Amino acid sequence: MKLLKLLPVLVVFVCVPAFSQNKVIDSLKNELGKATADTARAALLNEIAAEYTENNPAIMQQYAKQALDFSRAHKLKRQEATAWVNMGNSQLMMSRYADALKSFTNAQSVYEGLTSTATQKDLADLKDGLGRAYGSIGVVCSEQGDYAKALEYYFKTLKIYEELKRDEYVAVVANNIGIVYQSQKEFGKALQYFDKAQWLQKKTGDYNGMGVTLTNIGKIYLEREEFDRCTEFFNKAEKIFSEHENQRGLAELYNNIGNFHVKKGNYAAAEAFYKKALVIFRGMDEKFGTSASLGYLGILYAKEGKNAQAIECLEQSATLAVEADVAEQVMISEKELSSLYEKTGNTAQALAHFKKYTEAREKINSSENIRAMVREEMNFEFERKAALQKAENEKKIAVYNEQAKRHQMQILFIVLLSVLLFGIAFLVYSRLQLKKRLTLQRDLAEYEQKALHLQMNPHFVFNCLGSISSFIVQNGTDSAIKYLAKFSKLMRLTLEYSKESLIPIDKEIESLQNYLELEQLRFNQAFEFSITKSQDIEDDTALPPLLLQPFVENAIIHGIVPKKCRGNIYVDFKIDNNQLVCTVIDDGIGIDQSRKLKEKSVTVHKSLALQITRKRLEVIQAVTGKAAYVDIAERKDAAGAVNGTIITLYLPIQYSSDK
Repeated sequence: MKLLKLLPVLVVFVCVPAFSQNKVIDSLKNELGKATADTARAALLNEIAAEYTENNPAIMQQYAKQALDFSRAHKLKRQEATAWVNMGNSQLMMSRYADALKSFTNAQSVYEGLTSTATQKDLADLKDGLGRAYGSIGVVCSEQGDYAKALEYYFKTLKIYEELKRDEYVAVVANNIGIVYQSQKEFGKALQYFDKAQWLQKKTGDYNGMGVTLTNIGKIYLEREEFDRCTEFFNKAEKIFSEHENQRGLAELYNNIGNFHVKKGNYAAAEAFYKKALVIFRGMDEKFGTSASLGYLGILYAKEGKNAQAIECLEQSATLAVEADVAEQVMISEKELSSLYEKTGNTAQALAHFKKYTEAREKINSSENIRAMVREEMNFEFERKAALQKAENEKKIAVYNEQAKRHQMQILFIVLLSVLLFGIAFLVYSRLQLKKRLTLQRDLAEYEQKALHLQMNPHFVFNCLGSISSFIVQNGTDSAIKYLAKFSKLMRLTLEYSKESLIPIDKEIESLQNYLELEQLRFNQAFEFSITKSQDIEDDTALPPLLLQPFVENAIIHGIVPKKCRGNIYVDFKIDNNQLVCTVIDDGIGIDQSRKLKEKSVTVHKSLALQITRKRLEVIQAVTGKAAYVDIAERKDAAGAVNGTIITLYLPIQYSSDK
């Protein structure tokens, strides 16, 4: 159902009744038959396509394809961009997310090209189109669970609409950003953007949108169990939906109020609100909403021991959910039915409903697998576009450098011809030389940083290959294959990061997550781990790649493994005193005990990882001019006994845009 919440506000900005819509379509088709000018014909094809939004995506796609082919044949760039957006919308409606992403990114490329050469008169309209393309890409990414990319494109959209002072669209995007943060349980950020959306919706008179936003805010407070605040926002939403006769919004709100009363233990009040929602949904012939309300009632009756009523509601809920093709609701209702029949001793019915529950669960798992495959395809498309963009930027830089060089030569020629300005020319030349020398020194430091990073990669690869060899001997071929699959993913990430001097912190966390999962497999789940990141850390905060991996490896090999019992590793990222603080904590045997074991070991292994990492920190400090160092200490409990090691890296705050 998430798509139904996001799509109408980002992709479709105007909805009209079916009767009125048919009249408009007939009128547009009539005009199309009379149109002779190329631009007018392409525009009419796009308008007809847009009229089918949410009504008939297949026909919408047909007209969008005609508009696209016609616009490209006649080199009508603006209409081509509109056609790509319409094509993407139709594909999005049909859940063809990878195709939709390609269409929206094509629209983005065309709009970006047009805005770079547009006159001031056309710039606002083109930016509006570009904002729609960015916002649509954000919707696709959000639907596929790629929240980082979704936020990236939503923020691009937000910036454009704020520049254009399009408050109604700013409210839409702010609401969608809030929904993404709410999905990630970052409630503080979600509330910030919901508040912004609510204020703008009130300003622009979008009261139905405001009711939805108030409901979202109330749900956050409900999840945080701040019941007074929850009641306040639910009451505001109910007043708006009632005044503006938004039956769907009111029904969904009543279900949420029912959930509120269940959490408070007020079952009678919860039942009343669920029934109110049920009446509205049935009146609208809305199968999914009716199924949800019946499911809530069934679960409530089961809690109260009213088994007959619970079974009746849940069976109706499951039937309607099947008709509406909502596998999640089918799974919930069938599982509850199976439990109820088992309690009443009807094992045959319990088994029958458990089978239906299993089928629904397998369908959901299958959908998730397909979704993961689509997400991989989308990531490939992003990577392809990034590579093309990088090549284009390099080309522009080369042209710019050539022009700059030519200009410098002209200046030098004039200076050399001017005897009177010889002294000034000499000073200018000296300053240019000094600047060049400083640039070379900076570049040298950067290349030294990359060289040290490349030394890390073979060290890491040798350790992983040794792990794989050991794992094959210990656990057999099947487990080794699973290990190799994870290792190949980690190697792909490692090779990708080797190209960069800085990577976003989320990518470093992804790499550490994959590495720790590998080591869990290798050591037969000998430890648990967690990786946390402070909300104060901005999304584009960056750090050198693979900087923490050697410390995590040492925590496992020299701390947890010799412990001979299950251990824990904690990795944390936070901002403290204007520095990025990265902490690796284990509850292993400690530094001194580990050193003693090494001295007694027959095998001598010289580790270069810490030596290289310390050198990398020195280079970081030299390049940034800010402190970068590591602190390693033993952890001790209240009695003074050693209970592990804590490693703390203090890094300057850098951003991915600094690369």
